[in-house]
Amino acid sequence: MHAVRSRRVVTPEGTRPATLIVDGERIAAIEPHDVPIEGLRVDDLGDLALLPGLVDTHVHLNEPGRTEWEGFATATAAAAAGGVTTLVDMPLNCVPSTTNVAALERKRRAAEGQLHVDVGFYGGVVPGNASALEPLVDAGVLGFKAFLIESGVDDFPEVGAGDLRLALPKLAARGVPLLAHCELAGDAPRPSGDTRSYASYLASRPRRWEEEAIRLLATLAEECGARAHVVHLACADALSIVADARARGVPLSVETCPHYLSFAAESIPDGDPRFKCAPPIREADQREGLWRGLREGLVDLVVSDHSPCTPALKRMATGDVMGAWGGIAGLQLSLPATFTEASERGFSIEDVARWMAEAPARLVGLPRKGRLAVGCDADLVAFDTEASFAVERRMILHRHDLTPYEGRRLRGRVCATWLRGERVWDARGAQGGAASWSFSRVRGRALTG
Repeated sequence: MHAVRSRRVVTPEGTRPATLIVDGERIAAIEPHDVPIEGLRVDDLGDLALLPGLVDTHVHLNEPGRTEWEGFATATAAAAAGGVTTLVDMPLNCVPSTTNVAALERKRRAAEGQLHVDVGFYGGVVPGNASALEPLVDAGVLGFKAFLIESGVDDFPEVGAGDLRLALPKLAARGVPLLAHCELAGDAPRPSGDTRSYASYLASRPRRWEEEAIRLLATLAEECGARAHVVHLACADALSIVADARARGVPLSVETCPHYLSFAAESIPDGDPRFKCAPPIREADQREGLWRGLREGLVDLVVSDHSPCTPALKRMATGDVMGAWGGIAGLQLSLPATFTEASERGFSIEDVARWMAEAPARLVGLPRKGRLAVGCDADLVAFDTEASFAVERRMILHRHDLTPYEGRRLRGRVCATWLRGERVWDARGAQGGAASWSFSRVRGRALTG
């Protein structure tokens, strides 16, 4: 047993001075701050905020098959440094995609001995695999991902309404959510001849594509009585559709991402593919609309959608935005990036913990994650809300250090991270900006539902 003490412990009931008693992997008690401690090691954090470990339910780890893009070892190390103690891996970008049990088992074998944090997995819904869905649930997936538009991966094709009508009743019967990439391709302006133009890329994937897809998803979820979740919402205009669906009792939840909350299309330079993702980062009015959605509870959670690739595929040498792979690398920076923007708009660290830890854990049915409460896993983060830093590539632990946050000054610094009671990251004693690691062993586990 040991104790972790802070004058700012962020619990579901609010922030207060407290001492957490950790017994093995779990939080055994939450005591008053000044409770006498005898015979136990005490880690006193002073005024550092003590948060639950973040739960990032939208990451692309890419292994096996595309480990040169990202991999279990590098991504989970970056997660630990960013205060993220649980990841859920998307079923595409690996080879093969996770659309059957054999592919899931191959992915789990690839993860063995490499995980610095806990990792769960999604299955995929693709045309023709309805019979594979319940076996995947039995094998432990935490939910299912589907694309309503071409995914960019040949063995993970988009689904139509007919495919979802076959899949959704099965998912409803087993109590797992469908997570949908919500764009429906339709008419859009033809791209200009300048492939470096961000405005041309933005126009090629208009807001109405998201709106039409979300309207279809809500209709199908209502028809089938299934839980549905909108991933990486960029278009705040679509939140009126979400509100209407919820008013009818449709179990429809929504996530957005730090890059949609941080950047605005008007400020993105041409020729910089680091900002390219799908849906695209939209204009400032949409960014501010997403913040209103968080305030009003229409947006439920914030996750990274970490989706890196090699520099060659990102077309950094030519600045070819139209031809570059679309995906933002930001897993390690998600917490300070979100806290920076949230604090400027009057939100609290309690809000951030709810969006980035408690709500994602609830989405995928992990009741021992995402909260500082007795009986929960002792996944902890010491976070300095008063510190700030400029993002430098040398800090990045992702496999590739390309990120649109480079050079941006962020508020909030992850000082230490514990996974199930064991400290796996500690930057408090770092000299010259180089963080010290405290891995005693590869600690992470593969999670099952």
